Amino acid sequence: MISPDDFRFRAHVLLVELDAATTQLMMLVVAGETSGLLWDEAFARQSAAYSAWMAGARGIQVDPMPVLDGRPPEQPLTS
Repeated sequence: MISPDDFRFRAHVLLVELDAATTQLMMLVVAGETSGLLWDEAFARQSAAYSAWMAGARGIQVDPMPVLDGRPPEQPLTS
């Protein structure tokens, strides 16, 4: 299992790339360049970045309850 710090670092790297790729794609939309080689390359980059993010995020389980019930993270809930 990946440590929370490792996951956070990897998620940050993936999100930075996804944000950059999406920004590049949207800049082409604003410029009216929604076809051609530049569009195809930008679309492929954004698609790959999104796929990488989804693959990295898939299977991660986060317990939201410590925030709600006040127990320390990683401590099981007892009845």
